[in-house]
Amino acid sequence: MKSNSDIYTIVKLKLKVMAKKTKTWKIGEYAKGGVITVEIQGEIITVIGKDWDMSQGTRRSSNQSNAKEFTRGTVLSSQDNCRRLLSNFLNDLTTSYYSDKIIEWIENIQINREKN
Repeated sequence: MKSNSDIYTIVKLKLKVMAKKTKTWKIGEYAKGGVITVEIQGEIITVIGKDWDMSQGTRRSSNQSNAKEFTRGTVLSSQDNCRRLLSNFLNDLTTSYYSDKIIEWIENIQINREKN
């Protein structure tokens, strides 16, 4: 029989694995729509292309969290061709420079999760 501390540890680990990581890039004229958001939850990686919300302002510091979504791509990190699928989708949205920066961030998140 498991003690309460064992159960607490198991639940804590499951919550840690399922925690959602989100990052938004406000790229502007170098991306379709200007805004790209990436959400990672467990093995699911979602890339969202958004139109810049001009009502919030035109500066990079403006709040673009409610910008209108126009495209979405989802891949599993366990897929063999995950990096290629992400690269192809991102290259349709932005330049190869920003595509590489976004994929680099995704890989860092995945590596950090494996360490913990």
